[in-house]
Amino acid sequence: MNKSILVAAALLGAISIVLGAFGAHGLKELIAVEAQQTFETGVRYQMYHALLLLFVGSTQFISQKTKKIMFYLVLLGVLFFSGSIYGLATNNLTGFNFKSIGFITPIGGLLLIAAWVLMFLDFLKMKTDK
Repeated sequence: MNKSILVAAALLGAISIVLGAFGAHGLKELIAVEAQQTFETGVRYQMYHALLLLFVGSTQFISQKTKKIMFYLVLLGVLFFSGSIYGLATNNLTGFNFKSIGFITPIGGLLLIAAWVLMFLDFLKMKTDK
């Protein structure tokens, strides 16, 4: 499981760099400044969670069960949160109205929060060093 988590982290991180560059340069003339900032929010949260997965996949302080659940929460959370933000920010460039699925953005956010809370709870269960 650790290898899958680390591979996903690296992939999410690389994709966030590509999307960040695309947003900063490729979309600059195509969408409004506000939409660019929205797009950047999606990129930023994707990178934050790529870094979280790097930590999760390489630490011994989180149980394997928690790692597995966090892995799926983060993947779905990034897909729903950042993915919907990318769609909403570029809505006027596509034939699909992403506003119709905008309700998944907060669901994605809740999944990301759940991953952090789960890690927090796992840390609380740790035995303290004496």
